Amino acid sequence: MSKKGKVLVAMSGGIDSSVAAMMLHEQGYEVIGITMKTWDYNSSGTGKRETGCCSLDSINDARSMAVNFGFPHYILDIRGEFGEFIINNFVEEYLAGRTPNPCVLCNTHIKWDALLKRADMLDCEFIATGHYARIREENGRRIISKGIDETKDQTYVLWGLGQDSLKRTMLPLGGFRKTEIKDMARQAGFHDLANKSESYDICFVPDNDYRAFLKHRRPELEAQVEGGDYFFKGKKVGKHRGYPFYTIGQRKGLDIALGAPVFVKEIIPETNTVVLGDKDDLQENHMMVRDYNLIKYERLPEDFTALTKIRYKDAGTPATINVIEDKLDVIFHQPVNGVAPGQSAVFYEGDDLVGDACANHIPCFSLF
Repeated sequence: MSKKGKVLVAMSGGIDSSVAAMMLHEQGYEVIGITMKTWDYNSSGTGKRETGCCSLDSINDARSMAVNFGFPHYILDIRGEFGEFIINNFVEEYLAGRTPNPCVLCNTHIKWDALLKRADMLDCEFIATGHYARIREENGRRIISKGIDETKDQTYVLWGLGQDSLKRTMLPLGGFRKTEIKDMARQAGFHDLANKSESYDICFVPDNDYRAFLKHRRPELEAQVEGGDYFFKGKKVGKHRGYPFYTIGQRKGLDIALGAPVFVKEIIPETNTVVLGDKDDLQENHMMVRDYNLIKYERLPEDFTALTKIRYKDAGTPATINVIEDKLDVIFHQPVNGVAPGQSAVFYEGDDLVGDACANHIPCFSLF
């Protein structure tokens, strides 16, 4: 066994996880690669050829990398547990009028748990992934901080990890920029890998059409919800296609003309109602979040100020945060647009991930 230790590396077949495995191998760790099969496109009803992290090509690419460097590689089929938890949650959240965040739930409840379980079975001390983020130890706690390449930073989807998981997690790419990772792949002779296109879709919604996915999973849904009412400024202004097919802040695809741009402001499942508003109507100064997970601090200081992101690509807004019983009270220093129940609220102190509130089967946000 290597003096540095044994590490189980999650390998999707893409450039990031492949280079992460290569780096750890070259640093002297005893590497074992594992590719998790979470989904197959036959179940999505799209009829499309598999691409991305769950495709046969990606699995073969991961295995080829392992063979090239001489370390073992395994395939782990977790389609059952992935479908039961992630996909069922995805559907139920939309039916509840919320906007789910499946990647956060998958990392927290499926991938990390699966990796740690198999790491124990294979006597691995550590697990590793190709996420662009960094982990350090400070005051006895493991702290996640942004990767140096802010254009690729993935801390937003890692907020649900607990201290026990973080103690065993390695993130080799956090100190590098994407351009450097591509250069490493080319220098190692993996030109195809360096030029491989990346997918930003949800893995089980390959065409990024969640409405078609919902209809496939619930064939009766469209007939049940079609023809609900649009409301604007307290008045009925038209009919929509069904409340699950809309998200807070949506502007395109509303199929209604009111003389000025309008957005989805609120979704009311009980009455199949979609409330529209103008841009100012989307602004919020205050929210309550629950099911939070603190990373940097064991307890949050009173009147704590943090940059708060309410979606993955959000630049963030300063906010004052206080703990009230089992919730976090968040007061924004300036109004924010499009707070969507079901998404994650993630808090930063500089580059450090302070904590966050999970997108779960209950509303992430309770708005005042």
